[in-house]
Amino acid sequence: MATVAEQLIEVLGQAGVRRIYGVVGDSLNPVVEAVRRTAGIDWVHVRNEEAGAFAAAAEAQLTGRLAVCAGSCGPGNTHLINGLYDAQRTGAPVLAIASQIPSAQIGTGFFQETHPEHVFSECSVYSELVSGPGQMPRIVRTAMQHAIGLGGVAVLTLPGDVADKDVQAPVGHSDLLVDKGVLHPRADQVEQLANLVNGASKVMLFCGDGVRDAHDEVIDLAGLALSPIGHTLRGKEWIQYGNRFDVGMSGLLGYGACYEAMHEADLVVLLGTDFPYDQFLPGRRTVQVDSDASRFGRRTPLELAVHGDVGETMRQLIPKVRQKKDVSYLDGMLRKHTRSLERVVDAYTRDIEHHTPIHPEYAASVLDDVAADDAVFTVDTGMCNVWAARYITPNGRRRIIGSFRHGSMANAMPHAIGAQFAYPDRQVISVSGDGGLSMLLGDLITIRQHRLPVKIVLFDNGSLGMVELEMLVDGLPAYGTDNGEVDYAAIARGVGIDSERVEDPGRVRAALTEAFAADGPFLVHLLTDPNALSIPPKITGAQVKGFALAAGRTVLNGGVGKMLGIARSNLRNIPRP
Repeated sequence: MATVAEQLIEVLGQAGVRRIYGVVGDSLNPVVEAVRRTAGIDWVHVRNEEAGAFAAAAEAQLTGRLAVCAGSCGPGNTHLINGLYDAQRTGAPVLAIASQIPSAQIGTGFFQETHPEHVFSECSVYSELVSGPGQMPRIVRTAMQHAIGLGGVAVLTLPGDVADKDVQAPVGHSDLLVDKGVLHPRADQVEQLANLVNGASKVMLFCGDGVRDAHDEVIDLAGLALSPIGHTLRGKEWIQYGNRFDVGMSGLLGYGACYEAMHEADLVVLLGTDFPYDQFLPGRRTVQVDSDASRFGRRTPLELAVHGDVGETMRQLIPKVRQKKDVSYLDGMLRKHTRSLERVVDAYTRDIEHHTPIHPEYAASVLDDVAADDAVFTVDTGMCNVWAARYITPNGRRRIIGSFRHGSMANAMPHAIGAQFAYPDRQVISVSGDGGLSMLLGDLITIRQHRLPVKIVLFDNGSLGMVELEMLVDGLPAYGTDNGEVDYAAIARGVGIDSERVEDPGRVRAALTEAFAADGPFLVHLLTDPNALSIPPKITGAQVKGFALAAGRTVLNGGVGKMLGIARSNLRNIPRP
Protein backbone atom coordinates (compact mmCIF):
# COMPACT_ATOMS: atom_id res chain seq x y z
CA MET A 1 0.00 0.00 0.00
CA ALA A 2 1.25 3.48 -0.88
CA THR A 3 0.53 6.97 0.36
CA VAL A 4 -0.92 9.74 -1.77
CA ALA A 5 2.51 11.37 -1.87
CA GLU A 6 4.17 8.14 -2.98
CA GLN A 7 1.62 7.68 -5.76
CA LEU A 8 2.17 11.26 -6.84
CA ILE A 9 5.91 10.72 -7.16
CA GLU A 10 5.45 7.37 -8.93
CA VAL A 11 3.16 8.96 -11.53
CA LEU A 12 5.63 11.82 -12.04
CA GLY A 13 8.38 9.27 -12.61
CA GLN A 14 6.25 7.47 -15.21
CA ALA A 15 5.88 10.81 -17.00
CA GLY A 16 9.65 11.23 -17.23
CA VAL A 17 10.04 13.80 -14.44
CA ARG A 18 13.53 13.53 -12.96
CA ARG A 19 13.59 16.33 -10.39
CA ILE A 20 11.45 18.66 -8.30
CA TYR A 21 12.65 22.19 -7.51
CA GLY A 22 11.63 23.53 -4.13
CA VAL A 23 12.22 24.31 -0.48
CA VAL A 24 11.27 21.66 2.08
CA GLY A 25 8.67 22.45 4.73
CA ASP A 26 6.32 20.76 7.18
CA SER A 27 3.22 20.30 5.03
CA LEU A 28 5.44 19.25 2.13
CA ASN A 29 7.37 16.65 4.14
CA PRO A 30 5.38 13.60 2.92
CA VAL A 31 6.18 14.54 -0.68
CA VAL A 32 9.86 15.15 0.09
CA GLU A 33 10.06 11.81 1.90
CA ALA A 34 8.49 10.06 -1.10
CA VAL A 35 11.15 11.66 -3.32
CA ARG A 36 13.91 10.49 -0.95
CA ARG A 37 12.66 6.90 -1.17
CA THR A 38 12.19 6.88 -4.96
CA ALA A 39 15.05 6.11 -7.34
CA GLY A 40 15.31 8.21 -10.49
CA ILE A 41 13.79 11.42 -9.16
CA ASP A 42 15.66 14.03 -7.09
CA TRP A 43 14.90 17.02 -4.92
CA VAL A 44 16.66 20.23 -6.02
CA HIS A 45 17.06 22.42 -2.96
CA VAL A 46 16.72 26.07 -4.03
CA ARG A 47 16.92 29.03 -1.65
CA ASN A 48 13.69 30.65 -2.77
CA GLU A 49 10.66 28.91 -4.25
CA GLU A 50 10.54 31.66 -6.88
CA ALA A 51 13.91 30.45 -8.15
CA GLY A 52 12.56 26.90 -8.21
CA ALA A 53 9.60 27.95 -10.34
CA PHE A 54 11.88 29.85 -12.74
CA ALA A 55 14.17 26.81 -12.96
CA ALA A 56 11.24 24.55 -13.77
CA ALA A 57 10.01 27.07 -16.35
CA ALA A 58 13.40 27.05 -18.07
CA GLU A 59 13.67 23.26 -18.08
CA ALA A 60 10.19 22.93 -19.56
CA GLN A 61 10.70 25.73 -22.09
CA LEU A 62 13.98 24.29 -23.36
CA THR A 63 13.03 20.61 -23.45
CA GLY A 64 9.28 20.82 -24.12
CA ARG A 65 8.84 18.25 -21.34
CA LEU A 66 6.98 18.53 -18.06
CA ALA A 67 8.97 20.09 -15.21
CA VAL A 68 7.94 20.26 -11.56
CA CYS A 69 8.36 22.67 -8.66
CA ALA A 70 6.90 22.69 -5.16
CA GLY A 71 6.27 24.94 -2.19
CA SER A 72 5.08 24.34 1.35
CA CYS A 73 1.88 25.84 2.72
CA GLY A 74 1.20 29.57 2.86
CA PRO A 75 4.27 31.71 2.18
CA GLY A 76 6.18 28.71 0.81
CA ASN A 77 3.96 28.23 -2.20
CA THR A 78 3.09 31.90 -2.66
CA HIS A 79 6.80 32.44 -3.41
CA LEU A 80 6.21 30.30 -6.53
CA ILE A 81 3.85 32.75 -8.16
CA ASN A 82 6.29 34.92 -10.10
CA GLY A 83 8.08 32.00 -11.74
CA LEU A 84 4.75 30.34 -12.49
CA TYR A 85 3.48 33.47 -14.22
CA ASP A 86 6.64 33.34 -16.32
CA ALA A 87 6.03 29.69 -17.23
CA GLN A 88 2.35 30.28 -18.00
CA ARG A 89 2.98 33.24 -20.29
CA THR A 90 5.80 31.37 -22.04
CA GLY A 91 3.65 28.29 -22.58
CA ALA A 92 6.05 26.06 -20.63
CA PRO A 93 4.48 22.83 -19.26
CA VAL A 94 5.06 23.06 -15.49
CA LEU A 95 3.36 21.24 -12.63
CA ALA A 96 3.43 23.06 -9.29
CA ILE A 97 2.76 21.16 -6.07
CA ALA A 98 1.36 23.64 -3.56
CA SER A 99 1.10 21.95 -0.19
CA GLN A 100 -1.64 23.09 2.16
CA ILE A 101 -2.43 23.28 5.88
CA PRO A 102 -4.21 20.28 7.49
CA SER A 103 -7.47 19.73 5.66
CA ALA A 104 -9.62 19.99 8.82
CA GLN A 105 -8.25 23.51 9.41
CA ILE A 106 -9.04 24.93 5.96
CA GLY A 107 -11.44 27.83 6.28
CA THR A 108 -10.66 28.61 9.94
CA GLY A 109 -7.97 31.26 9.47
CA PHE A 110 -5.35 28.75 10.58
CA PHE A 111 -1.62 29.52 10.76
CA GLN A 112 -0.22 30.15 7.23
CA GLU A 113 -3.62 29.54 5.62
CA THR A 114 -4.03 30.58 2.01
CA HIS A 115 -6.09 29.06 -0.79
CA PRO A 116 -3.59 28.13 -3.53
CA GLU A 117 -6.30 26.74 -5.83
CA HIS A 118 -7.59 30.34 -6.03
CA VAL A 119 -4.28 32.21 -5.72
CA PHE A 120 -2.81 30.46 -8.76
CA SER A 121 -5.93 30.42 -10.92
CA GLU A 122 -4.81 33.38 -13.07
CA CYS A 123 -1.36 31.96 -13.84
CA SER A 124 -2.40 28.41 -14.67
CA VAL A 125 -4.42 26.32 -17.09
CA TYR A 126 -5.47 24.00 -14.25
CA SER A 127 -5.63 24.54 -10.48
CA GLU A 128 -7.37 22.06 -8.16
CA LEU A 129 -7.44 20.96 -4.52
CA VAL A 130 -6.75 17.32 -3.66
CA SER A 131 -9.27 16.79 -0.88
CA GLY A 132 -9.00 13.03 -0.42
CA PRO A 133 -6.96 9.96 -1.43
CA GLY A 134 -9.71 8.70 -3.73
CA GLN A 135 -8.72 11.34 -6.30
CA MET A 136 -5.34 9.75 -6.83
CA PRO A 137 -3.75 8.94 -9.21
CA ARG A 138 -6.23 10.34 -11.71
CA ILE A 139 -6.01 13.96 -10.59
CA VAL A 140 -2.25 14.24 -11.03
CA ARG A 141 -2.50 12.75 -14.52
CA THR A 142 -5.26 15.21 -15.34
CA ALA A 143 -3.11 18.09 -14.11
CA MET A 144 -0.10 16.95 -16.12
CA GLN A 145 -2.12 16.52 -19.28
CA HIS A 146 -3.48 20.04 -18.96
CA ALA A 147 0.05 21.45 -18.58
CA ILE A 148 1.36 19.54 -21.58
CA GLY A 149 -1.71 19.70 -23.79
CA LEU A 150 -2.52 23.38 -23.27
CA GLY A 151 1.03 24.56 -22.75
CA GLY A 152 1.13 26.16 -19.33
CA VAL A 153 1.05 25.69 -15.59
CA ALA A 154 -1.00 23.14 -13.66
CA VAL A 155 -1.25 23.49 -9.88
CA LEU A 156 -2.16 20.75 -7.41
CA THR A 157 -3.00 21.98 -3.91
CA LEU A 158 -2.21 19.11 -1.56
CA PRO A 159 -2.85 19.26 2.22
CA GLY A 160 -0.06 17.63 4.18
CA ASP A 161 -2.39 15.21 5.98
CA VAL A 162 -3.95 14.10 2.69
CA ALA A 163 -0.51 13.53 1.19
CA ASP A 164 0.27 11.17 4.07
CA LYS A 165 -2.87 9.04 3.73
CA ASP A 166 -2.86 5.54 2.30
CA VAL A 167 -4.27 4.95 -1.17
CA GLN A 168 -6.33 1.86 -1.94
CA ALA A 169 -6.28 1.96 -5.75
CA PRO A 170 -3.10 0.81 -7.55
CA VAL A 171 -1.25 3.51 -9.46
CA GLY A 172 -1.31 1.52 -12.71
CA HIS A 173 -0.05 3.10 -15.88
CA SER A 174 -1.65 5.52 -18.33
CA ASP A 175 -0.11 6.88 -21.50
CA LEU A 176 0.59 10.59 -21.26
CA LEU A 177 0.51 12.65 -24.43
CA VAL A 178 3.87 14.39 -24.58
CA ASP A 179 4.47 15.05 -28.27
CA LYS A 180 1.62 17.00 -29.78
CA GLY A 181 0.31 16.37 -33.27
CA VAL A 182 0.54 18.78 -36.18
CA LEU A 183 -2.36 21.17 -36.64
CA HIS A 184 -3.29 21.36 -40.32
CA PRO A 185 -4.92 24.57 -41.59
CA ARG A 186 -8.18 24.52 -43.49
CA ALA A 187 -7.71 24.35 -47.25
CA ASP A 188 -9.89 27.38 -47.90
CA GLN A 189 -7.84 29.49 -45.47
CA VAL A 190 -4.63 28.51 -47.24
CA GLU A 191 -6.21 29.38 -50.59
CA GLN A 192 -7.25 32.82 -49.30
CA LEU A 193 -3.76 33.42 -47.92
CA ALA A 194 -2.20 32.49 -51.27
CA ASN A 195 -4.50 34.92 -53.07
CA LEU A 196 -3.54 37.74 -50.69
CA VAL A 197 0.19 37.06 -51.06
CA ASN A 198 -0.06 36.81 -54.85
CA GLY A 199 -2.12 39.97 -55.05
CA ALA A 200 0.19 42.13 -52.90
CA SER A 201 3.22 43.92 -54.30
CA LYS A 202 4.99 44.39 -50.94
CA VAL A 203 4.72 41.41 -48.58
CA MET A 204 6.46 41.49 -45.19
CA LEU A 205 6.84 38.45 -42.90
CA PHE A 206 6.99 39.01 -39.14
CA CYS A 207 8.01 35.93 -37.13
CA GLY A 208 7.66 34.86 -33.53
CA ASP A 209 8.39 31.76 -31.48
CA GLY A 210 5.85 29.79 -33.53
CA VAL A 211 8.30 29.48 -36.46
CA ARG A 212 10.63 27.26 -34.41
CA ASP A 213 10.07 24.26 -36.68
CA ALA A 214 9.52 26.21 -39.88
CA HIS A 215 12.76 28.07 -40.58
CA ASP A 216 13.36 26.69 -44.07
CA GLU A 217 9.73 26.99 -45.12
CA VAL A 218 9.56 30.66 -44.09
CA ILE A 219 12.78 31.38 -46.01
CA ASP A 220 11.34 29.62 -49.08
CA LEU A 221 8.17 31.73 -48.90
CA ALA A 222 10.24 34.91 -48.62
CA GLY A 223 12.18 33.87 -51.71
CA LEU A 224 8.97 33.54 -53.70
CA ALA A 225 7.31 36.70 -52.37
CA LEU A 226 10.58 38.69 -52.19
CA SER A 227 9.67 39.54 -48.62
CA PRO A 228 11.80 41.12 -45.92
CA ILE A 229 11.63 39.09 -42.72
CA GLY A 230 11.47 40.69 -39.27
CA HIS A 231 11.19 38.99 -35.92
CA THR A 232 10.26 39.36 -32.29
CA LEU A 233 12.75 38.72 -29.50
CA ARG A 234 11.37 35.21 -28.98
CA GLY A 235 11.48 34.57 -32.70
CA LYS A 236 15.11 35.67 -33.09
CA GLU A 237 16.71 32.31 -32.29
CA TRP A 238 14.50 30.45 -34.78
CA ILE A 239 14.58 32.66 -37.89
CA GLN A 240 17.54 35.04 -37.91
CA TYR A 241 20.28 32.54 -38.72
CA GLY A 242 20.86 31.74 -42.38
CA ASN A 243 18.30 34.38 -43.30
CA ARG A 244 19.24 36.51 -46.30
CA PHE A 245 15.96 38.43 -45.97
CA ASP A 246 16.57 39.62 -42.39
CA VAL A 247 15.64 43.23 -41.54
CA GLY A 248 15.97 42.99 -37.77
CA MET A 249 13.61 43.19 -34.85
CA SER A 250 10.69 45.40 -33.92
CA GLY A 251 9.47 46.52 -30.52
CA LEU A 252 11.00 48.41 -27.63
CA LEU A 253 14.30 46.55 -28.05
CA GLY A 254 14.18 46.61 -31.85
CA TYR A 255 16.79 47.60 -34.40
CA GLY A 256 17.26 47.79 -38.14
CA ALA A 257 14.56 48.25 -40.77
CA CYS A 258 11.90 45.91 -39.38
CA TYR A 259 9.57 48.75 -38.37
CA GLU A 260 9.89 50.51 -41.74
CA ALA A 261 9.43 47.29 -43.70
CA MET A 262 6.25 46.50 -41.80
CA HIS A 263 4.76 49.95 -42.29
CA GLU A 264 5.63 50.21 -45.99
CA ALA A 265 4.19 46.78 -46.78
CA ASP A 266 0.79 46.36 -48.33
CA LEU A 267 0.48 42.94 -46.69
CA VAL A 268 1.98 41.94 -43.31
CA VAL A 269 1.95 38.24 -42.47
CA LEU A 270 2.27 37.48 -38.75
CA LEU A 271 3.74 34.01 -38.35
CA GLY A 272 3.49 32.32 -34.96
CA THR A 273 3.65 35.52 -32.94
CA ASP A 274 1.53 37.10 -30.24
CA PHE A 275 3.62 40.30 -30.33
CA PRO A 276 2.03 42.50 -27.65
CA TYR A 277 3.22 45.98 -28.65
CA ASP A 278 0.44 47.04 -30.98
CA GLN A 279 1.89 50.56 -31.33
CA PHE A 280 4.61 49.01 -33.52
CA LEU A 281 2.13 47.22 -35.80
CA PRO A 282 0.65 48.96 -38.86
CA GLY A 283 -2.95 48.14 -37.93
CA ARG A 284 -3.98 47.40 -41.52
CA ARG A 285 -3.59 44.79 -44.28
CA THR A 286 -2.53 42.09 -41.84
CA VAL A 287 -3.00 38.33 -41.80
CA GLN A 288 -2.06 35.97 -38.99
CA VAL A 289 -1.02 32.31 -38.93
CA ASP A 290 -1.08 30.61 -35.54
CA SER A 291 -1.84 27.26 -33.91
CA ASP A 292 -3.60 29.04 -31.02
CA ALA A 293 -6.93 30.43 -32.21
CA SER A 294 -7.33 32.58 -29.09
CA ARG A 295 -4.57 34.90 -30.31
CA PHE A 296 -6.25 35.98 -33.53
CA GLY A 297 -6.96 39.66 -33.81
CA ARG A 298 -6.19 40.64 -30.25
CA ARG A 299 -3.20 42.78 -31.26
CA THR A 300 -4.34 44.19 -34.59
CA PRO A 301 -7.32 43.98 -36.98
CA LEU A 302 -6.99 41.08 -39.43
CA GLU A 303 -8.02 40.49 -43.00
CA LEU A 304 -7.49 36.77 -42.56
CA ALA A 305 -6.80 34.34 -39.72
CA VAL A 306 -5.23 30.98 -40.62
CA HIS A 307 -5.49 28.36 -37.89
CA GLY A 308 -2.60 25.90 -38.16
CA ASP A 309 1.01 25.18 -37.33
CA VAL A 310 3.26 27.59 -39.19
CA GLY A 311 5.40 24.87 -40.79
CA GLU A 312 2.45 22.88 -42.12
CA THR A 313 0.72 26.05 -43.31
CA MET A 314 3.85 27.12 -45.20
CA ARG A 315 4.19 23.70 -46.80
CA GLN A 316 0.62 23.91 -48.11
CA LEU A 317 0.93 27.56 -49.09
CA ILE A 318 4.24 27.57 -51.00
CA PRO A 319 3.04 25.58 -54.05
CA LYS A 320 0.25 28.14 -54.49
CA VAL A 321 2.48 31.26 -54.39
CA ARG A 322 3.72 32.72 -57.66
CA GLN A 323 7.29 33.95 -57.96
CA LYS A 324 7.40 37.74 -57.76
CA LYS A 325 9.69 39.70 -60.10
CA ASP A 326 9.93 43.18 -58.64
CA VAL A 327 12.81 43.26 -56.17
CA SER A 328 12.62 46.98 -55.38
CA TYR A 329 10.75 46.69 -52.06
CA LEU A 330 13.05 43.99 -50.68
CA ASP A 331 16.12 45.77 -52.05
CA GLY A 332 15.07 49.04 -50.43
CA MET A 333 14.42 47.45 -47.04
CA LEU A 334 17.72 45.58 -47.00
CA ARG A 335 19.53 48.83 -47.85
CA LYS A 336 17.69 50.69 -45.08
CA HIS A 337 18.52 47.90 -42.69
CA THR A 338 22.22 48.07 -43.55
CA ARG A 339 22.35 51.87 -43.29
CA SER A 340 20.57 51.74 -39.94
CA LEU A 341 23.11 49.32 -38.56
CA GLU A 342 26.02 51.35 -39.94
CA ARG A 343 24.82 54.51 -38.19
CA VAL A 344 24.33 52.67 -34.92
CA VAL A 345 27.67 50.90 -35.04
CA ASP A 346 29.48 54.16 -35.73
CA ALA A 347 27.95 55.61 -32.56
CA TYR A 348 29.83 53.27 -30.25
CA THR A 349 32.87 51.78 -31.98
CA ARG A 350 35.33 54.63 -31.49
CA ASP A 351 38.07 53.55 -29.10
CA ILE A 352 35.67 51.07 -27.55
CA GLU A 353 38.33 48.56 -26.47
CA HIS A 354 39.91 51.22 -24.25
CA HIS A 355 36.79 52.91 -22.92
CA THR A 356 36.14 52.68 -19.19
CA PRO A 357 33.72 51.90 -17.72
CA ILE A 358 33.38 48.99 -20.12
CA HIS A 359 30.92 49.50 -22.97
CA PRO A 360 28.30 46.77 -22.47
CA GLU A 361 27.95 46.54 -26.26
CA TYR A 362 31.61 45.59 -26.53
CA ALA A 363 31.35 43.05 -23.72
CA ALA A 364 28.26 41.49 -25.31
CA SER A 365 30.03 41.25 -28.66
CA VAL A 366 32.99 39.46 -27.05
CA LEU A 367 30.60 37.18 -25.17
CA ASP A 368 29.03 36.20 -28.48
CA ASP A 369 32.48 35.37 -29.89
CA VAL A 370 33.67 33.32 -26.92
CA ALA A 371 30.50 31.34 -26.14
CA ALA A 372 30.03 27.82 -27.47
CA ASP A 373 28.13 27.26 -30.70
CA ASP A 374 25.47 25.32 -28.79
CA ALA A 375 25.40 27.48 -25.67
CA VAL A 376 22.18 28.17 -23.78
CA PHE A 377 21.86 31.84 -22.82
CA THR A 378 19.45 32.87 -20.08
CA VAL A 379 18.91 36.61 -20.07
CA ASP A 380 17.81 39.03 -17.36
CA THR A 381 15.03 41.50 -18.09
CA GLY A 382 16.16 45.09 -18.65
CA MET A 383 19.28 46.22 -20.48
CA CYS A 384 20.55 42.62 -20.66
CA ASN A 385 17.61 41.96 -22.99
CA VAL A 386 18.94 44.69 -25.26
CA TRP A 387 22.47 43.34 -25.41
CA ALA A 388 21.27 39.77 -25.99
CA ALA A 389 18.80 40.85 -28.67
CA ARG A 390 21.44 42.79 -30.57
CA TYR A 391 24.60 40.78 -30.02
CA ILE A 392 23.95 37.09 -29.38
CA THR A 393 24.11 35.50 -32.81
CA PRO A 394 21.74 32.57 -33.32
CA ASN A 395 22.86 29.65 -35.44
CA GLY A 396 20.12 27.05 -35.10
CA ARG A 397 21.80 25.33 -32.14
CA ARG A 398 22.09 28.08 -29.55
CA ARG A 399 19.13 28.81 -27.31
CA ILE A 400 18.23 32.22 -25.89
CA ILE A 401 15.52 32.39 -23.25
CA GLY A 402 14.34 34.98 -20.77
CA SER A 403 11.25 36.38 -19.15
CA PHE A 404 10.33 37.87 -22.51
CA ARG A 405 6.56 37.71 -21.96
CA HIS A 406 6.24 38.20 -18.21
CA GLY A 407 9.11 40.68 -17.94
CA SER A 408 10.24 39.71 -14.46
CA MET A 409 13.52 40.77 -12.98
CA ALA A 410 15.89 38.15 -11.54
CA ASN A 411 15.01 35.39 -14.00
CA ALA A 412 18.39 34.73 -15.62
CA MET A 413 20.25 32.90 -12.85
CA PRO A 414 17.36 30.62 -11.77
CA HIS A 415 16.55 29.98 -15.44
CA ALA A 416 20.19 28.92 -15.81
CA ILE A 417 19.79 26.46 -12.93
CA GLY A 418 16.94 24.70 -14.73
CA ALA A 419 18.76 24.85 -18.05
CA GLN A 420 21.89 23.28 -16.61
CA PHE A 421 19.95 20.46 -14.96
CA ALA A 422 18.22 19.84 -18.30
CA TYR A 423 21.51 19.88 -20.23
CA PRO A 424 24.32 18.93 -17.82
CA ASP A 425 26.93 18.67 -20.61
CA ARG A 426 26.03 21.90 -22.36
CA GLN A 427 27.42 25.39 -21.74
CA VAL A 428 24.83 27.46 -19.88
CA ILE A 429 25.43 31.21 -19.54
CA SER A 430 23.39 33.47 -17.29
CA VAL A 431 23.51 37.00 -18.73
CA SER A 432 22.65 38.84 -15.53
CA GLY A 433 22.19 42.45 -14.53
CA ASP A 434 23.17 43.71 -11.11
CA GLY A 435 19.54 44.45 -10.28
CA GLY A 436 18.39 40.96 -11.25
CA LEU A 437 21.27 39.05 -9.67
CA SER A 438 20.98 40.88 -6.37
CA MET A 439 17.25 40.11 -6.13
CA LEU A 440 17.75 36.31 -5.90
CA LEU A 441 21.39 36.35 -4.85
CA GLY A 442 20.91 33.47 -2.41
CA ASP A 443 20.60 30.97 -5.23
CA LEU A 444 24.29 31.32 -5.96
CA ILE A 445 24.43 28.83 -3.08
CA THR A 446 22.11 26.51 -5.03
CA ILE A 447 24.51 26.55 -7.98
CA ARG A 448 27.44 25.79 -5.70
CA GLN A 449 25.66 23.12 -3.65
CA HIS A 450 24.55 21.18 -6.72
CA ARG A 451 27.91 21.73 -8.46
CA LEU A 452 26.27 23.17 -11.55
CA PRO A 453 28.83 24.53 -14.04
CA VAL A 454 26.71 27.63 -14.77
CA LYS A 455 28.67 30.63 -16.05
CA ILE A 456 27.30 33.96 -14.78
CA VAL A 457 28.27 37.01 -16.83
CA LEU A 458 27.24 40.02 -14.78
CA PHE A 459 26.69 43.36 -16.52
CA ASP A 460 26.95 45.74 -13.56
CA ASN A 461 26.06 49.35 -14.36
CA GLY A 462 25.23 50.08 -10.74
CA SER A 463 21.61 50.93 -11.49
CA LEU A 464 18.26 49.75 -12.80
CA GLY A 465 19.16 50.88 -16.32
CA MET A 466 15.89 50.10 -18.08
CA VAL A 467 13.92 51.86 -15.36
CA GLU A 468 16.14 54.92 -15.78
CA LEU A 469 15.36 54.86 -19.50
CA GLU A 470 11.63 54.75 -18.73
CA MET A 471 12.08 57.79 -16.51
CA LEU A 472 14.02 59.58 -19.23
CA VAL A 473 11.27 59.23 -21.81
CA ASP A 474 8.85 60.68 -19.28
CA GLY A 475 11.16 63.64 -18.72
CA LEU A 476 11.98 62.56 -15.18
CA PRO A 477 15.37 62.47 -13.48
CA ALA A 478 16.52 59.04 -12.33
CA TYR A 479 15.46 58.39 -8.74
CA GLY A 480 15.53 55.25 -6.63
CA THR A 481 17.42 53.31 -9.31
CA ASP A 482 20.90 53.26 -7.78
CA ASN A 483 22.07 49.77 -6.79
CA GLY A 484 25.27 51.01 -5.15
CA GLU A 485 28.77 49.62 -5.46
CA VAL A 486 28.85 45.91 -4.66
CA ASP A 487 31.69 43.45 -5.20
CA TYR A 488 29.68 40.55 -6.57
CA ALA A 489 32.86 38.65 -7.42
CA ALA A 490 33.76 38.65 -3.73
CA ILE A 491 30.26 37.43 -2.83
CA ALA A 492 30.59 34.58 -5.32
CA ARG A 493 33.96 33.58 -3.87
CA GLY A 494 32.38 33.69 -0.42
CA VAL A 495 29.97 30.91 -1.36
CA GLY A 496 32.64 28.89 -3.13
CA ILE A 497 32.23 30.00 -6.75
CA ASP A 498 35.29 31.08 -8.74
CA SER A 499 35.00 34.62 -10.01
CA GLU A 500 36.77 37.62 -11.50
CA ARG A 501 35.97 41.32 -11.32
CA VAL A 502 36.77 43.09 -14.60
CA GLU A 503 37.15 46.84 -14.99
CA ASP A 504 39.64 46.93 -17.89
CA PRO A 505 37.98 46.30 -21.29
CA GLY A 506 41.21 44.72 -22.47
CA ARG A 507 40.64 41.96 -19.94
CA VAL A 508 37.08 41.05 -21.00
CA ARG A 509 37.95 38.40 -23.59
CA ALA A 510 40.50 36.65 -21.41
CA ALA A 511 38.21 36.63 -18.38
CA LEU A 512 35.30 35.13 -20.34
CA THR A 513 37.56 32.57 -22.00
CA GLU A 514 38.94 31.43 -18.63
CA ALA A 515 35.47 31.31 -17.10
CA PHE A 516 34.03 29.19 -19.89
CA ALA A 517 36.98 26.79 -19.71
CA ALA A 518 36.47 26.21 -15.97
CA ASP A 519 34.99 22.88 -14.90
CA GLY A 520 32.62 24.36 -12.35
CA PRO A 521 30.55 27.52 -11.90
CA PHE A 522 32.18 30.88 -12.53
CA LEU A 523 31.04 34.50 -12.17
CA VAL A 524 32.55 37.25 -14.34
CA HIS A 525 31.72 40.65 -12.84
CA LEU A 526 31.89 43.30 -15.58
CA LEU A 527 31.82 46.95 -14.51
CA THR A 528 29.87 48.52 -17.40
CA ASP A 529 29.00 52.06 -18.46
CA PRO A 530 25.78 53.23 -16.78
CA ASN A 531 25.29 55.78 -19.57
CA ALA A 532 24.88 53.13 -22.25
CA LEU A 533 21.13 52.95 -22.72
CA SER A 534 18.96 51.95 -25.63
CA ILE A 535 16.19 53.64 -27.58
CA PRO A 536 13.63 51.83 -29.75
CA PRO A 537 13.75 52.04 -33.56
CA LYS A 538 10.79 54.43 -33.61
CA ILE A 539 10.19 57.08 -30.96
CA THR A 540 7.43 59.65 -30.58
CA GLY A 541 7.72 63.40 -30.25
CA ALA A 542 6.69 63.14 -26.62
CA GLN A 543 9.52 60.70 -25.99
CA VAL A 544 12.02 63.00 -27.68
CA LYS A 545 10.80 65.82 -25.44
CA GLY A 546 11.28 63.57 -22.46
CA PHE A 547 14.87 62.86 -23.41
CA ALA A 548 15.52 66.59 -23.80
CA LEU A 549 14.04 67.37 -20.38
CA ALA A 550 16.14 64.72 -18.68
CA ALA A 551 19.43 66.20 -19.82
CA GLY A 552 22.84 65.00 -18.78
CA ARG A 553 22.62 61.40 -19.94
CA THR A 554 24.26 59.76 -22.92
CA VAL A 555 21.72 57.63 -24.74
CA LEU A 556 23.05 55.19 -27.29
CA ASN A 557 21.19 53.06 -29.76
CA GLY A 558 23.08 50.12 -28.34
CA GLY A 559 24.74 48.83 -31.47
CA VAL A 560 24.24 45.53 -33.16
CA GLY A 561 27.71 44.04 -33.36
CA LYS A 562 28.47 41.67 -36.19
CA MET A 563 24.91 41.90 -37.51
CA LEU A 564 26.18 44.74 -39.68
CA GLY A 565 28.42 42.29 -41.53
CA ILE A 566 25.50 39.91 -42.00
CA ALA A 567 23.33 42.75 -43.31
CA ARG A 568 25.99 43.81 -45.81
CA SER A 569 26.32 40.23 -47.00
CA ASN A 570 22.55 39.96 -47.43
CA LEU A 571 22.51 43.19 -49.40
CA ARG A 572 25.13 41.84 -51.78
CA ASN A 573 23.09 38.71 -52.28
CA ILE A 574 19.59 40.02 -52.89
CA PRO A 575 17.67 37.15 -54.51
CA ARG A 576 17.15 37.70 -58.22
CA PRO A 577 14.14 35.79 -59.59
